[in-house]
Amino acid sequence: MDINGAVLISVYNKDGVEAIASAFVEHGAEIYSTGGTARHLREHDLPVTDVGEVTGFPEILDGRVKTLHPRIFGGLLANMANDEHRGQINEENIKPIQAVVVNFYPFTETVQNPDADFLEILENIDIGGPAMLRSAAKNHESVLPICHASQYHLVIEALKKEDDSYFDQLRIPFAKTVFTYTMQYEQCIAEFFSEQTRTESESDFPQLLPLNFSRSLSLRYGENPHQQGAYFDLLGDKPFDFASRQFQGKPLSYNNLMDLDAALRIIGEFDENGCVIIKHSNPCGFALGESPEKAYRKAITTDPISYFGGIVGFNMAVDEKTASALTESFLECIVAPEFSDTAIKIFNSKKNLRIIRCHPGELSDSGYEIRPALTGYLMQQRDPKIGDIAVSEPVTAREPTAEELQALTVGWKLVKHTKSNAIVFTNREQALGVGAGQMARVDSVKIAIRKADEAGLSLEGASMASDAFFPFPDAVEVANDAGIKSVIQPGGSIRDDQVIEAADARDIAMICTGKRHFKH
Repeated sequence: MDINGAVLISVYNKDGVEAIASAFVEHGAEIYSTGGTARHLREHDLPVTDVGEVTGFPEILDGRVKTLHPRIFGGLLANMANDEHRGQINEENIKPIQAVVVNFYPFTETVQNPDADFLEILENIDIGGPAMLRSAAKNHESVLPICHASQYHLVIEALKKEDDSYFDQLRIPFAKTVFTYTMQYEQCIAEFFSEQTRTESESDFPQLLPLNFSRSLSLRYGENPHQQGAYFDLLGDKPFDFASRQFQGKPLSYNNLMDLDAALRIIGEFDENGCVIIKHSNPCGFALGESPEKAYRKAITTDPISYFGGIVGFNMAVDEKTASALTESFLECIVAPEFSDTAIKIFNSKKNLRIIRCHPGELSDSGYEIRPALTGYLMQQRDPKIGDIAVSEPVTAREPTAEELQALTVGWKLVKHTKSNAIVFTNREQALGVGAGQMARVDSVKIAIRKADEAGLSLEGASMASDAFFPFPDAVEVANDAGIKSVIQPGGSIRDDQVIEAADARDIAMICTGKRHFKH
């Protein structure tokens, strides 16, 4: 098709722009351009008309004003199906602009640069670019708005067709992309100014909550096959980049991603080498070990049945010996900071097994969690990493031994990530029994005892962690009957005195942290 008018090109990111400019020139377009973009195109031997020649006015204010002129915006906003519009631009000798290729100054990247000062950030707020793109998108029936390099090949192919309909099919989708692009850009700017104006007395939560996300992965379905699902990255943050992280296996599912997050956040609580096995977002196996293979085999013993089909997470590199152990059973996914080349070759025998490289430290503890409720959304700060529990005062006559304190620390870190009401039994190296998601806390205790018994694990002298207080002494008494000798819990019940009295009567050491870890 032929272009009987001008094409305006002004981009910060110049990747591939010469290719689309060349295609427009080949089909009869006159290229209007500005500053660095014009120089770039001339370096590729493309004819360019400077915007200043069109407007009869030079760039001023360090380039802040160059395209904001009626001779540019008249060409952008003229509806060429409207006789009056055509007459007016002809009278003013304004050439219609048939396409706009624009992307913005890197505001988000500049904000993330710790060395950028306030004035530098301000200078990276684009004015002309959004104005031109929004004008073109509004007038998309006459002007094709192009804002991403990923769109260039579609335009180039459409230009090769004799039928204009191929070009016209791009108009509405490209207009939608523009308004999404400008919305996200403006939201980043608004968030920056919100941070500048927030006072210490104000809430940490914004008055307005723009959801500034970009879809990066389409999923086969959500939690269940009848639900659609997708993964979104927060714009401005480093994306997860699935393509470079997944070595092999089937595409990740919604449930896989939920469990991956749980695995990484749990194993990220520990500085010691360890392994966690996740089923339905709960830990069903955990152990510390001097090697990944030893930690994994010990983690299996927590629940030798439930780990089947689980997701396994490590905070250390997976080697050949560990890979061989992992391929002995059916697992959905393995996530670790690194995998040896030999381990990757061993995993090739399990074509569907998903292998993901990610270090737990890459997940931030800061930020917020959002979930739907009623007609809106609930938002909260993330529950931060567990600190040193040794600063918590024992509330019983007997203080925990050094070995018990280690076991209580392991349990406290695990119970935080287990669905409430949660109980976790541990020694200083592994989880021994888990009770999760029960309406009565004593039922979680009974389930954890049963799971330990079925796994053949002794609870004699073991420790118990509870994510919230004990409303009655019964859970502590039932646990002690099974062998538990030390307990960690937040405290805060109106019957704390009764619970502590029961613990003292049984020579149980108990720590109250004063901090609850509900997970609903």
